Amino acid sequence: MSDDEEKEDKDTITAEKEALNLKLPPIMYPSEDIGTDSPLQSKLLKFRRTKDQAKRLNQIVTVGAIKKHVRVSEEKKKRSLRAPEPKYPSTMYSDLRRRGENYIFMKKCVESHPIVPIQREWLDNMLELVPQSLKNGREREQLVENLLNEVTTEFERSMKRYLVQSVLVRPPVSWLEDEGGRLLESPLGLDYSKPWHSSYLQARNQISENLHVLHPTLRTLLDLGYTTFANRLLLDLTGFRAKGPMDCESLRNDVSINARKTEEKLMNTWYPKVIHIFTKKEAHDDIKAEKLDSFYNCVSTLMSNQLRDLLKRTVEGFVDLFDPNDRKWLPIFKMELTFDDEKMDFYPTFQDLQEVVGGVVDWIGETLKNVQTVQSWLAGGPTTVKLSTDLPDHILNGAFHTLREAVNLNLQGPKEHFNEYVEKYSWLINGTAVDQIQTFQAEDHTFDEYTEYLHRI
Repeated sequence: MSDDEEKEDKDTITAEKEALNLKLPPIMYPSEDIGTDSPLQSKLLKFRRTKDQAKRLNQIVTVGAIKKHVRVSEEKKKRSLRAPEPKYPSTMYSDLRRRGENYIFMKKCVESHPIVPIQREWLDNMLELVPQSLKNGREREQLVENLLNEVTTEFERSMKRYLVQSVLVRPPVSWLEDEGGRLLESPLGLDYSKPWHSSYLQARNQISENLHVLHPTLRTLLDLGYTTFANRLLLDLTGFRAKGPMDCESLRNDVSINARKTEEKLMNTWYPKVIHIFTKKEAHDDIKAEKLDSFYNCVSTLMSNQLRDLLKRTVEGFVDLFDPNDRKWLPIFKMELTFDDEKMDFYPTFQDLQEVVGGVVDWIGETLKNVQTVQSWLAGGPTTVKLSTDLPDHILNGAFHTLREAVNLNLQGPKEHFNEYVEKYSWLINGTAVDQIQTFQAEDHTFDEYTEYLHRI
């Protein structure tokens, strides 16, 4: 046997001895609480893979939704920061569209005005009309409160509608929203349904160039007219009543004399001051030569308006003398009961009195017809141009109608007295009584019948 084989045998024996020397692990007996569940065992037994996957899926969806929301919000902010859309050019922007958008803007401005809320007293008065049995109960009290809130809301909405429709005129644009029908037959306010800025500038330029209303000379003329005519009338209307009973001829003379005196006084005081204003060098130095006619036309219009206003106030003052509710200054007319050609009548007649009273208005309107224009006076030509002081027809017609009604009303008493007198005694005057007496005498009657007939007469 070789040395190598002996070495391998020794190693094998040594390994077997070491294997015999190894000990087995101790025997572990089971614990006493082997039948109870531990926390780890409970968690393991309750674990469900489907629930865990659903939870993870929900988390993924939630995170994705949040990311998408953030992304959309950022995109929305970026879109809001974009420049506004360009407006249509003027050639493509229709007049109806401009009027519609202007109306919407003006409507928002009007609706922003504060509205006076409905008064609580009104709501209480409404509730008093509701029977008490319908208001008792917890649910009914809440219902009543809801109804009152609804009434308050409708009141505010109606007030806004009324405010809008009474201030603005809705333009004929089909795409404007319906506002619930019209509240008024005709709007009370101005028509702001059409853009006004350009027309305002155009009108202002025309006024500056043609009307000259802001010129210092015209302002001086306006102040002079206000000082002269503000507290003046063409007639002393308080003097008619003070004169007592007067006839129609006296009324004609008084009106004619007083009107002429006032006219002469104005022509000797007011008119020279007007001429003096325009004879100054600085009166129209800043007016271009081609605008002088327009300037003096404006002067003539202003003077005509001042004189026309004087006549208008005089006519209105004379009409007020016949106010049935205030007879303090009512004129007293003298009338006579006459008998002519077997006919009784008043002198002057009722129709004549109406014509005389109405004629006062004509005499007032015929005054101040010979006032010369400033330009004509300065020119000094052979022909003169007079100011127009004619009163409008509606003022004259209204005055005639009012005076006619007032005269008829104030003559009701004399008319009734006249009719009663004629009814009682006209048969004695027109010969009817004589014929009846002669016929009665021709007949055969007793003394008692004669006595009864005399008593009847």
